[in-house]
Amino acid sequence: MTETTSGPARGSRAKGGKGGKGLRIERIHTTPGVHPYDEVVWERRDVVMTNWRDGSVNFEQRGVEFPAFWSVNAVNIVTSKYFRGAVGTPQRETGLKQLIDRVVKTYRGAGEEFGYFASPADADIFEHELAYALLHQIFSFNSPVWFNVGTKQPQQVSACFILSVDDSMESILDWYKEEGMIFKGGSGAGLNLSRIRSSKELLSSGGNASGPVSFMRGADASAGTIKSGGATRRAAKMVVLDVDHPDIEAFIDTKVKEEEKIRALRDAGFDMDLGGDDITSVQYQNANNSVRVTDEFMRAVESGSTFGLRARISGEVIEEVDAAALFRRMAEAAHACADPGIQYDDVINHWHTSPESGRISASNPCSEYMHLDNSSCNLASLNLMKFLSDDDGDQSFDAARFAKVVELVITAMDISICFADFPTRKIGETTRAFRQLGIGYANLGALLMATGHAYDSDGGRALAGAITSLMTGTSYRRSAELAAVVGPYEGYARNADAHNRVMRQHADANAAAKRMDDLDTPVWAAATDAWQEVLRLGKKNGFRNAQASVLAPTGTIGLMMDCDTTGVEPDLALVKFKKLVGGGSMQIVNNTVPKALKRLGYQPEQVEAIVAHIAEHGNVIDAPGLRTEHYEVFDCAMGERSIAPMGHVRMMAAAQPFLSGAISKTVNMPSTSTVEDVEEIYLQGWKLGVKALAVYVENSKVGQPLSAKKKDEAKQPEQAREPEKVVEYRPVRRRLPKGRPGITTSFTVGGAEGYMTANSYPDDGLGEVFLKMSKQGSTLAGMMDAFSIAVSVGLQYGVPLETYVSKFTNMRFEPAGMTDDQDVRMAQSIVDYIFRRLALDFLPFETRSALGIHTATERKRHVETGSYEPADEELGALDVEGLSQSAPVRDTGDVAESAARAEQRAADAADSRPAPREAHSSTELLEMQLGLNADAPLCLSCGTKMRRAGSCYLCEGCGSTSGCS
Repeated sequence: MTETTSGPARGSRAKGGKGGKGLRIERIHTTPGVHPYDEVVWERRDVVMTNWRDGSVNFEQRGVEFPAFWSVNAVNIVTSKYFRGAVGTPQRETGLKQLIDRVVKTYRGAGEEFGYFASPADADIFEHELAYALLHQIFSFNSPVWFNVGTKQPQQVSACFILSVDDSMESILDWYKEEGMIFKGGSGAGLNLSRIRSSKELLSSGGNASGPVSFMRGADASAGTIKSGGATRRAAKMVVLDVDHPDIEAFIDTKVKEEEKIRALRDAGFDMDLGGDDITSVQYQNANNSVRVTDEFMRAVESGSTFGLRARISGEVIEEVDAAALFRRMAEAAHACADPGIQYDDVINHWHTSPESGRISASNPCSEYMHLDNSSCNLASLNLMKFLSDDDGDQSFDAARFAKVVELVITAMDISICFADFPTRKIGETTRAFRQLGIGYANLGALLMATGHAYDSDGGRALAGAITSLMTGTSYRRSAELAAVVGPYEGYARNADAHNRVMRQHADANAAAKRMDDLDTPVWAAATDAWQEVLRLGKKNGFRNAQASVLAPTGTIGLMMDCDTTGVEPDLALVKFKKLVGGGSMQIVNNTVPKALKRLGYQPEQVEAIVAHIAEHGNVIDAPGLRTEHYEVFDCAMGERSIAPMGHVRMMAAAQPFLSGAISKTVNMPSTSTVEDVEEIYLQGWKLGVKALAVYVENSKVGQPLSAKKKDEAKQPEQAREPEKVVEYRPVRRRLPKGRPGITTSFTVGGAEGYMTANSYPDDGLGEVFLKMSKQGSTLAGMMDAFSIAVSVGLQYGVPLETYVSKFTNMRFEPAGMTDDQDVRMAQSIVDYIFRRLALDFLPFETRSALGIHTATERKRHVETGSYEPADEELGALDVEGLSQSAPVRDTGDVAESAARAEQRAADAADSRPAPREAHSSTELLEMQLGLNADAPLCLSCGTKMRRAGSCYLCEGCGSTSGCS
């Protein structure tokens, strides 16, 4: 480590001078003489985690000690993921105190050893403040810190790595080995293959070269093997190829062809799900692919001109291609299978602090870390909701405390490089020489909603930009102060001009940013002060770190901090899945919703009514008293009102000028999106100055069972393909017998009278519906008659009743209003009433409860006990009278038959407690509410459906991720 200094740091935070140099550490949260552990209530918990698919116990540790305010999920994940030592042995960690002490005391010891603190008292404050912030979930280090620091194994602290490969067999084989060692440690790596000569170039010994795409096969197989060899998560990797590489078209098509193979094999009966027995026969599935484009190429796309593909050895143009056609080919591939993503080379290198030491040519697997080849970055993320102050309804973001925590975390992160181990010698040398850090944040989506900002709004983007600017400006200010105490990074002298130029670019972007309201304006002011200090101190002292900030997915650590949203993402949905102490679970409306309504000026009784509506419907549409102009505040990533794709891109663009690195984020696009829509996203990403992005069109990948029908030829890549034999599975109509049990219900909706007859199969299950309207005229009566026939045919072809219920409830048109049904007092239309009544009559409790449909008795029970679900003794009490109370008039024709059906329903209700459709995560809950497929893989560890976190997937059940952070 470099011990030289260019002068003492200024201000109250640090002092300099021989023999006495070191940082003065300020108190933020702690009290002198009181340890942070003594200020919280601790309790013992039992952690038992099961695989819901087969009921097997994945992990068990009883009597672990945690603060009482930590959620069940956070306790489960930290205990199972981060506690060290074999379970059941004296070496096993048994509480959060041990875990935090193991990490924090290691950081303090290294800080003292390498001269970071001015005195032992400053080291004490550092230790206590760091422990307090971790204990109270204010921030978290990335997972490798919790895995490795303070243990006897190598103390790897970085999650993100960038490798390099040259045009030689020795280098290619080194790539395989280095990548494998990184995967073995549970991390991910990325690299650019563009130095490898193309298949259109000659070898020195004669003959054509294999090309980079062929070598990708070997690396992919290696990653897949290591993944299946016992790692707790999939190997994560990024492969980048420059757009002017002669093999770029083959690179773009790799994933498309494999997706076609997956579909063909699945149609033939092979198990092609993630983790399936036969998925290993498919190639290129362990990497994210990205094309690195230049401004020259993008301008050629806009102008419709040609673009040259260049030989790797000579640099000569060996082929001219239509730039727009190549760009469209990228969009077609991304539309079909989500790969490749795109990285904007000139933008990335325009913000490069160390260009004299090499260009930035690649990224880590999630695309947030971008710096020199053979380097690494350790991450830490702050929980933004911890800095939202709400005094008597007067909200503010605590910029001063936020800045102090950033200084504390940056100091700790830099200390970690002093003692850290690295997977390869080259990575260790580069990281120690440039000391790249990656501070970021989580819970942005929750913060914006809680403050009454729509995610896709100028106000929301202004607040996000201000916080990001303050975070990075404060980080570089502390980096300059550290440079005065323990010296600048080794590569600084060579790159000083470029580094200071980039600092001015950040400061200029901060000055030019638009201020919007009373929340973001004070944060912008604090950021402006920080950037002015960066320019002053950096010129004098240099900088300790070549890079300071990124926005990572914050997968597992986001759950550790009990964050509602990950990284820069918006909220997934308004209703969440929550595990309860002692077992069980429940669905709750996000805690941020009441805060948002309060910020928007709604009174307590209005808030209560709106929250109740959300709890029942899962969205804010037609919520009582909620103004339509406020709907956008509650827009989420999925659901009835999902955020438009360009809304995601605009948010990335708002944060990007204030980050050293990039942003891990996937732009979700609806299944109706076209190839042209993908092109527009990629084009606007370049124009808005984003460094990298990826898109995901719903239902484009084979992550869950899909229809065997081939995609339309218009969605296929332009090159000709041989016609394939497609096996189509058609539904078979199951007709009802001549004699069939049924229920006839009379109803009144908004004064319109009618009768509904619902007939069932003998083994139960709705099979047909007849609707007759009384005195309503021929048009409405005829339409309802035709509608009932269409529904009946659909039921007989196997369309589940819950699908109809999810689609037709809440449909609004006249006649609407009061009904004479005590279970459905109000209906927004006749169709709304019909399917609520059918759900109550034919769906099991758990299914309709997930759809927000309950009887009057159940709603009363919820008011009295907090639960809609009947107690065990109540299930046996269901009888004909209880059934008949569900509708004003019933004419079953056979009382004995009705009694038998009632008994069967009681048994069904009892059997349905461990229902197949029980939710185990927020993603699964959302699927049940909306009747959609979230297009996410199942967790390999616990079987829970994962959800997107940045460019990766996260399991809410056990904390596993498919990425590298």
